[in-house]
Amino acid sequence: MIIKLEQLTGHDKKTKIGKLNVAEGDQIEVGQALLQMESKKGNSPLLSKYKCRIDKVLVEEGQEIEIGESLFEVTSEESVPAKPKLDYFGGLLQGKKEELATELLIIGAGPGGYVAALYAAKKGIQTVLVEKDAMGGTCLNVGCIPTKALIKSSEVFHQMMHADDFGLAVKELELDMAKVIDKKDEIRGTLVSGIEYLLSKNNIRVIKGTASFVNDSQVLVKNGKDEYTIDAQNTLIATGSKISETHLPGIDHDFVMNSTSALAHRENISSVTIIGGGVIGMEFAFLYSNFGIQVDVLEFCDRLLTIVDKDISEEISNIAVERGIGIHTGAKVTRIEKDQTGRAIVIYEKDGAEKYITSEKVLVAIGRMPNIEGLNIENTGIKLNDNGKGIAVDEHLKTSVEHIYAIGDVTNRIQLAHVASHEGIAAVDHMLGMDGYVDYDLVPNVIFTSPEIAAVGLGEDQAKLMGKNIQVSKFPFQANGKALTMREARGFIKLIKDLDSGKLVGASLIGPEASALISTLTVMINSSVSESEIAHTIFAHPTTGEVIHEAVLGLSIGALHFDE
Repeated sequence: MIIKLEQLTGHDKKTKIGKLNVAEGDQIEVGQALLQMESKKGNSPLLSKYKCRIDKVLVEEGQEIEIGESLFEVTSEESVPAKPKLDYFGGLLQGKKEELATELLIIGAGPGGYVAALYAAKKGIQTVLVEKDAMGGTCLNVGCIPTKALIKSSEVFHQMMHADDFGLAVKELELDMAKVIDKKDEIRGTLVSGIEYLLSKNNIRVIKGTASFVNDSQVLVKNGKDEYTIDAQNTLIATGSKISETHLPGIDHDFVMNSTSALAHRENISSVTIIGGGVIGMEFAFLYSNFGIQVDVLEFCDRLLTIVDKDISEEISNIAVERGIGIHTGAKVTRIEKDQTGRAIVIYEKDGAEKYITSEKVLVAIGRMPNIEGLNIENTGIKLNDNGKGIAVDEHLKTSVEHIYAIGDVTNRIQLAHVASHEGIAAVDHMLGMDGYVDYDLVPNVIFTSPEIAAVGLGEDQAKLMGKNIQVSKFPFQANGKALTMREARGFIKLIKDLDSGKLVGASLIGPEASALISTLTVMINSSVSESEIAHTIFAHPTTGEVIHEAVLGLSIGALHFDE
């Protein structure tokens, strides 16, 4: 039997073979990718309609093919029926049942799961990936990427509102939140499609459905009436996290949003009260403020962003106030009510007195919790952390069950997408007998406020609490030429040097392009690059990266372009 190219999307008659996924002698399952087709509209797999054996490959990679062209000679064992059987409703009621075995089963296709799947496949491991929702998980669909897309739109709006700072005049500027959300969704869709293509190209079988453990060695996946029973040599849990639960009175009012619903809210709003001055809360605070929306932030602690040094927390708080954002620290929210006009009233206690703020909307931004719901880990020997939150793992991401690993937010260690991705790689390495591990002391962290905040290694406050003998060097962005041209001169860089070892052990920034600069600083600290080597490195001018050079000089002779 001959397999031919039967059709292409749109009006295309020809396409190019990007990659052959099979070779002569291979046994093929229904739905398996035979080859990858490349066109100007993107890449797509050609899936087999037959269970068959490849007898002869009639084409090669890079070849242009057209509709009707012969691709493979095969011996067919089973084909997909052209039409449904007459027992249509009986089939629906019974569903499909399949049993399969694989070398690696990954539960969850977020930045930890799908990266681990790609890495494993490139290492030659047969991999099955299970995901109940969209590829990319929380980060890509309702987290990192969508938030940053909205933040960029808000920054452009803010710059246009202040066009006079650039010698420009903008007339009739108007916010259309529905279009902003549409653009965000376009970006998300592009990235999701990209992940799906990569998974297909690397022959990773993706099963849609909800996974639960039957026992230590078997996982059941359900998708409607369809069931898949999977036996895997190794299993990797990468189910991520979900929005933390709260029992705050009034949280069920229709004007209350969480981070997920806020990313889909298409109507323009005039004001919002944000409960929580952590990372999520402050990113949304500047996002809304940049759009000209009145923002108030209520934070229970005595300062914002307690994960960063106090001087950085103070700087972002001052900038927020200057932007017109109301900052209320030491505020304990007690309830949310609705006034006679339908507006929100957020009641809180501060300094022993009860106070309130009114606004059109309320955003509850109180963090996330590990997502283990529905996994039925009680059917296994998997242990949880001491506090019962998250799956306990060792330094190699292995759980208490020998062949089961867990990565990312579900372990409740560090809730960052790039940590989950790196953990996925480390876990796969350990499965292959290598020393897979993650250095949690050098995890870069970025907060996308305006300006951005980033840090890696030891902070100044932390180093002092540890009793470290340190030297601190600061350099302000107001002395950086590129920052001035960007009209973003607020903030500073701070380097921490361990005087006993003579090495840089930490760096923090608040200022323009901090999210990009932190990667350079992470490499420097991770590689133990000496102060002298950095000082004798040529940094391009004019760039924001020059603040790194100046701060390093500040550890010895002093910065050249700033003097207090």
